[in-house]
Amino acid sequence: MTRSAIIVAHGQPSDPAPAEAEIAALAAKVAAHLPGWTVRSATLAQPGALDRAVAGLEAPLVFPFFMADGWFIRTAMPDRLARASAKTPLLMTPFGLLPEALALAAETATAAAASRGWAVAETTLILAAHGSGRSPHPREAAELTAKAIGETSTFAAIRCGFIEEEPEIADVAGGTDNRALCLPLFVARWGHVETDLPAALAKARFAGALLEPLGTAPEVPGIIARALTAAMPSG
Repeated sequence: MTRSAIIVAHGQPSDPAPAEAEIAALAAKVAAHLPGWTVRSATLAQPGALDRAVAGLEAPLVFPFFMADGWFIRTAMPDRLARASAKTPLLMTPFGLLPEALALAAETATAAAASRGWAVAETTLILAAHGSGRSPHPREAAELTAKAIGETSTFAAIRCGFIEEEPEIADVAGGTDNRALCLPLFVARWGHVETDLPAALAKARFAGALLEPLGTAPEVPGIIARALTAAMPSG
């Protein structure tokens, strides 16, 4: 059986080319873990990218490089795959809901506190997520991450804040001292992370440390590769 996979992200509608290049680079790193596989990539924001990615592939694994399984995963992705004439694709669990991704969030947060000499029990952790005004699933994904971190660490508090729903990031980040961390639950350093998140933290007068988006961690290609291997049908 030919082993093929497509890593699909949302991308940046206002400027799709850079995000398209970033996801292509990620696919190349994933492919390095999977000799003999065909690993392609696409962003939904880049016109024609998904059509080109599925061309010639039979039953590819489609890995959503998203933090949650909201409208894009449940509605837009199946529709776009159908319009791209994908041949029996297998749509996988999005990155943010993988057990390894949840563990990575906990490891990243605790390591960030330790690297600053902060006791975890005296550190507040802000999880900054996208949220949604029309679907509960993005919020549920952030709360699942908070729960997973809380089960393996002893942060003084773990708070979820959102860009597109309440509580807003500025509300949950306000009132913290300088012993606080903000972990962006995003897959890349795109628009929301570059503009909305810093603006929200500035509004809150957040004096803690802003970490890199979870999806940019060096462990991510290996996590995706292992998920693809586990999802590949036998035979």
